[in-house]
Amino acid sequence: MKNGMDLAEYCIKVGQNLGCSYVEARYVKDLARGLAFRNGEPVSGGFSPSEGIGVRVLVDGNMGFTSFDRLEKDLAKESITTAYKMAKNAKRKTPIDLGEPVANKAKWKMKAKESLIDVDVDTMMEFTTELNKQMVGLASFVVMFNPRVIDKYLVTNEGAEIEGQHSYILMNTILTAQAPGGSEQKYLDLTLAGGWERIKEANLLENVKDEVERLKKSAETAVKVEDLMRQPIDMIVGQEVAGIIAHENVGHPSEGDRIMGREGAQAGESFWRDLKMGVSRVGSNAVNVSENPTIDKTSGYYLYDDEGVKSRKRELIKNGIINEPLLNREFGVRFGKESNGAARASAYNREPIIRMANTYFEPGDFTFEELVEDVKLGVFMRSFQEWNIDDRRYQSKYTGSEAYLIKNGEVTDTMVKRPIMETTSVGLLSAVDAVSKNLTFDFPGTCGKSDPAQGVPVYAGGGEIRFRGIKLGGVG
Repeated sequence: MKNGMDLAEYCIKVGQNLGCSYVEARYVKDLARGLAFRNGEPVSGGFSPSEGIGVRVLVDGNMGFTSFDRLEKDLAKESITTAYKMAKNAKRKTPIDLGEPVANKAKWKMKAKESLIDVDVDTMMEFTTELNKQMVGLASFVVMFNPRVIDKYLVTNEGAEIEGQHSYILMNTILTAQAPGGSEQKYLDLTLAGGWERIKEANLLENVKDEVERLKKSAETAVKVEDLMRQPIDMIVGQEVAGIIAHENVGHPSEGDRIMGREGAQAGESFWRDLKMGVSRVGSNAVNVSENPTIDKTSGYYLYDDEGVKSRKRELIKNGIINEPLLNREFGVRFGKESNGAARASAYNREPIIRMANTYFEPGDFTFEELVEDVKLGVFMRSFQEWNIDDRRYQSKYTGSEAYLIKNGEVTDTMVKRPIMETTSVGLLSAVDAVSKNLTFDFPGTCGKSDPAQGVPVYAGGGEIRFRGIKLGGVG
């Protein structure tokens, strides 16, 4: 990585000589391999290394961004000059202010006992063969497998020097189970953060086999339960559903650039725009949602963001009241605060923007059994099949995949066919009356945002959550 680091430092000198008030160079080396299978048969595979440098400069309060992937001094100088001219000719009504200088110096990396770089193709094929075997009995299935190691070096004219390394086993499947009464389909993200040892640590093969059996059972036995449509009911959701709600109904609306409209034409806005931090209530007292990049063995893990700011836990909602937005340096100033380390870029040729990392409901005081025993009629939605939410992250809909009827304080064996929980974000969060103490991160994923598109690995989770008085949007 030495040549790329040297060239990043050269970029800083060039930018300073041009008269830029701020210069940032981010060198990224991405080593990715990929295998894809359809119904157990390999359909593609390859090795896709990439490296390059992204440069941002600030001139008279205007930002310019360029990138290049041939690590040559002449091209570096040309790229920075282009970024300088871009910023120089911009005429922003409100100048960009990044706040106080950030001069952190640090090295960090995801823990990995068995480096993904050292895993050979034979070992990868042996594992994916076993992974495909867990899906026997399905009507069809697709498996995508992509080990990936990303090295980064960030340097600025303010004195920041950050070296970081991400290590992921990116995996996802599309499963289809067929039965006489119809079919059920599920997208399952299996991504693990760390080294090759994570496959065994996470009991991946056993968990996949279990999920396959659950999907087949849902296709074969789930039924419509008309009683659930006649009145408001109680609903308990599992950790996977808690995670997607935390991500979509809380995490995205909390992004500072959405709140202020910067992402309006690209990835949507936020219903938090009309609310006041520390005052406005969006949920019950039982709702506490946090964001924390420092949690080890998660896809959203990082110790310094892509602007060199040290990461920390962010408490988005406390006791039902919005508490803190996700901020980078620019929007930290615009909110009258400072960055809370939420700037991430998906690649060297994308600018750092405000992103989530690990978003979750804080654990409550209840066991799962205690949540259930107080429900007379309801549904336990263990996992979801699909979700929809509008651009302001307000009107939302979640359709269950594996769901069970709850009656008289017990989860029955009756599987409910595709219960639909459809309500506003405020309505949903206000219906929460209890959260279990079983905090897990059961929802890895790739979060999309911006234009050009940026997809970054994230995790989401929580304990089981009980909602009171939910009117189902549909069953079946």
